[in-house]
Amino acid sequence: MAHRKTRLPYLLVLPAVLLFAGFVVTPGIYALVLSFQQRKVSGGLLGTGSSTVFAGLDNYTSVFGDAELWHSVLRMLAVAAISIPGTVGLALLFALMLDVPRTRLTRFSRLAIFLPYAVPGVIATLMWGFLYLPATSPFGGDFFGTTSVFFSVGNIVVWGAAGFNMIVIFTALRALPPEVYEAAKLDGCSELQIAWRIKVPMVRPAIWMCALFSALAALQLFNEPNTLRPLSNAISSTWVPLMKIYNDAFVDSDLNRAAATSVLFTVAALAVSFLAARLVRR
Repeated sequence: MAHRKTRLPYLLVLPAVLLFAGFVVTPGIYALVLSFQQRKVSGGLLGTGSSTVFAGLDNYTSVFGDAELWHSVLRMLAVAAISIPGTVGLALLFALMLDVPRTRLTRFSRLAIFLPYAVPGVIATLMWGFLYLPATSPFGGDFFGTTSVFFSVGNIVVWGAAGFNMIVIFTALRALPPEVYEAAKLDGCSELQIAWRIKVPMVRPAIWMCALFSALAALQLFNEPNTLRPLSNAISSTWVPLMKIYNDAFVDSDLNRAAATSVLFTVAALAVSFLAARLVRR
């Protein structure tokens, strides 16, 4: 009986472990192996044959020397500079407003704010794309200019993620002891003072967690610019790093170079997660 109780937790997590190993660990190891290989063409000018050879760090050297990749990284960081503060700021504002006792229709408001997160990213991007197009936009203006395109993409990211982050912060607010608010009200604090001086400091770990989610989402930016690309000449096929990886792998058929870039961005995502986790603990 004791052995069954000991084995039960392992049996419960076994399906998740198998799925993680099959769909994350195994492809990751395969990508790592590919990143150290190259395809060598043989047969003279006709190129009648090819073989896989060990390339060492040649693929990584080529990736670090790729100017277009660095340009895509800068564009990704520009969108991140808009989307991360926008997402976390709006999520915090919505959560604080819904946590005020005088707020009405809180359930409907939570659902309305969360709803954009439930819409698939491609569909949401297409909807925003038609709002951006001059021929169909009710707002007017140039949403696909050299600079405005970053705000256009960032806006889609913000409204698609703010609802989820709002739920995270709102849940943290609901877990705070009500005695703290009562003591603050007895001291004469207004709702604004309670929100800024008590609620925000006490839910800071949740805020940092949302910032981590937003930073990781910025590293994985792909759907929004890739869906908007047919609608705008300002977005190229290598506009962000994941689009560059996709172009290398499936357009230029250079799987080894794409694998090396993927490995580097995986390391970057792990580094961001580690640093953010350290900040949350502090």
